[in-house]
Amino acid sequence: RDILKAPLRDVRRLRGGEVTYVSQSAAASFNPAKQIMEQVTEAAIRHGKFSRREAEARAVDLFTRLGLPDPENIGHRYPHQVSGGQLQRCMTALALCPEPDLVVFDEPTTALDVTTQIDVLAAIKDAIRETGVAALYITHDLAVVAQVSDHIMVLRHGDMIEYGTTDQIINAPKDEYTQALVSVRSIDHEEKRPTDDPVLSVKNVAARYQGTKFDVLHDVTVDLHPGQTLAVVGESGSGKSTLARVITGLLPPREGEIHFAGRTLSAALAGRSREDLRELQMIYQMADVAMNPRQTVGTIIGRPLEFYFGLRGREKQTRIQELLDEIELGEGFQDRYPAELSGGQKQRVCIARALAAKPKMIICDEVTSALDPLVADGILKLLLNLQKIEDVAYLFITHDLATVRAIADSIAVMYQGKVVRYGPKSQVLAPPFDDYTDLLLSSVPEMKLGWLEEVIAHRKMESAGH
Repeated sequence: RDILKAPLRDVRRLRGGEVTYVSQSAAASFNPAKQIMEQVTEAAIRHGKFSRREAEARAVDLFTRLGLPDPENIGHRYPHQVSGGQLQRCMTALALCPEPDLVVFDEPTTALDVTTQIDVLAAIKDAIRETGVAALYITHDLAVVAQVSDHIMVLRHGDMIEYGTTDQIINAPKDEYTQALVSVRSIDHEEKRPTDDPVLSVKNVAARYQGTKFDVLHDVTVDLHPGQTLAVVGESGSGKSTLARVITGLLPPREGEIHFAGRTLSAALAGRSREDLRELQMIYQMADVAMNPRQTVGTIIGRPLEFYFGLRGREKQTRIQELLDEIELGEGFQDRYPAELSGGQKQRVCIARALAAKPKMIICDEVTSALDPLVADGILKLLLNLQKIEDVAYLFITHDLATVRAIADSIAVMYQGKVVRYGPKSQVLAPPFDDYTDLLLSSVPEMKLGWLEEVIAHRKMESAGH
């Protein structure tokens, strides 16, 4: 059948019946007002594959195969009542329930923590093998592909540039672009030892959100030195972003103090001086929503120059161009709008905006997690180069240990609001490990066939998203 020439009626029969789809964001795909079971069984019932009772029995069987907790009852929950990793597996059950011939997996683990990603990958791989369904797995992460695929097709600018078995593509790629994808994350960053007093000292900080009775940060103490990078690592819910909110004054701590550049910062943002605001900048995960789409790149970068330094006219334009040169965008970008930029270019503009304030420290909140590996690699190299030029310190929030190895000088591992391991990179990444750090380190996908089965077999603890 040529489905491109088929009438719409036939294509509708195909969708959700013979061909099903698992999207990148399960949270955005599920209806929040309906129970999970109703949504998982809907296509199978509507296409006449099963009766309601048969569909629900199949759903429970799939929940069991996919390693979901309490498979008999999880279908009675609403989407918001399960974790991100569990919801992604529910969506895989939804796709497999109608017994399709083909399932399209569109970046199903990209938005998940590295530890949760392993659970979901293993569940997907087992389900594909057990049900005998064909799978098309779309991703930008070749290490993930190596674990689940039999063949790999590499696309660039809409063209197929290489196709072969997984073993051939991973171990003997022929095209230069494929070779670059396979060798990505080859940054060799030599750890720097602290030489000066800390630019940031977080002392015994405890914090909770308004209206709650429980702390989300417990006695957190870390230091960051000038010109160095402290990586804060952990799963979702570990307290990484909450720590950033406390440091920036968005969430006043219940206990403890924040010392910055030799002074004690006001707990609340409203009590901080303009100098406090200037010297402590932030770069966000989603560059798309961090910029005003109606402002040009020149306006976006120019605003902190006006606000903090009063620059106008030719002097401001010259400084904007200097910043664009520093982030390797050069001429011709000042008049562009965010919609005219790629994901990597948008993040570079956000970096330039932060640097425009001449800060002593920048908080980088998952700044590469939404980017393709090659683009993310370029951003990390840029940040390291800018650090040498500007002597700026980075607090780098991430769940990706490969990124940590590439950029960090010191590491704080967070788990359930506590710092469970802290010190220089060489010390934190050296055995013996506590169980949680071991889980994080072992969950970074390797470009090796059979790695997934090895890591599952040797795990000491389960991820929070399991």
